[in-house]
Amino acid sequence: MGMPLPYEEFDLSGVRTYPLEGRPSKARAEDFARPVARGSSFKTWFDSLPAILGAEDLRRAVRALVSAKAQGNAVVWGLGAHVIKTGVSPVLIDLMKRGFVSALALNGAGIIHDFEVALAGSTSEDVDEALGPGQFGMAEETGVLINEAIRRGAEQGLGLGQAVANFISERSAPFADLSLVVAAHRLGIPVTVHVAMGTDIIHMHPSASGAAIGETSLRDFRYFTSTVAKLKGGVYLNCGSAVVLPEIFLKAVALVRNQGIPLDGLTTINIDFLRMYRPQTNVVSRPIVGTGGTGISLTGHHEVLIPLLAAAAIDGETGL
Repeated sequence: MGMPLPYEEFDLSGVRTYPLEGRPSKARAEDFARPVARGSSFKTWFDSLPAILGAEDLRRAVRALVSAKAQGNAVVWGLGAHVIKTGVSPVLIDLMKRGFVSALALNGAGIIHDFEVALAGSTSEDVDEALGPGQFGMAEETGVLINEAIRRGAEQGLGLGQAVANFISERSAPFADLSLVVAAHRLGIPVTVHVAMGTDIIHMHPSASGAAIGETSLRDFRYFTSTVAKLKGGVYLNCGSAVVLPEIFLKAVALVRNQGIPLDGLTTINIDFLRMYRPQTNVVSRPIVGTGGTGISLTGHHEVLIPLLAAAAIDGETGL
């Protein structure tokens, strides 16, 4: 047993100090928020945000989008289904028309919700209510028509995104103007869909073809990799996908680097209401290593952050 130590107060008489004025500090008065007057413009409000933490990250994201567009560099958006369910598709469609979207990538659930919006003007069933009586995922049009579109696409040598976009456009769906994939199709913007087998409600229907789904989604992965190869000086945004799209993006980056294609100056942005492992590592951190690029995490609700980012980027073109 070691010798017990005594109760002994530490001698503070020799503690060294320095002048506060000369200390580097992370929070400075000039970076603080400023109040705005009633009726102020959006630009005035945006400029009033503090240049600290999340507000400064938002500014960096806006600058990256505006700079990429101004220089003719690619801006690729990866969207999970929750983004569509929160009603921001019209904002994203407007960004497509304004040139802030070079390519669009969805997960499997994303294409389902986009399809239902186009066809019915509504989406997102009550899973708790539908699961008990065995009705979850059993909307006939969703299962039958999307699987039909995918099978046709496979026969025509299309990607899954192209196949569904073509199908909706040909049917003149009543709410097609709210469809991300239809807007992309009309504007000549590549749209790809990345599926994990068994995760989506259309896989529960007897009309689902694993061969067709796999073939069209694998083709979309290769299309997506080609868009990632053009991201030098550009921006990649992952919005609302916690697993599938971050993994897809990392594999595409790996292929691009395998071929010696530079991604210098790449900015990656993750937008979600939680910071999770795969988006943080596979989107924000790993892909920018050695590129001189920047990774940004914006934490908050899609229905707030995406319209806010869009409005700031639009204003940014006139000198925000």
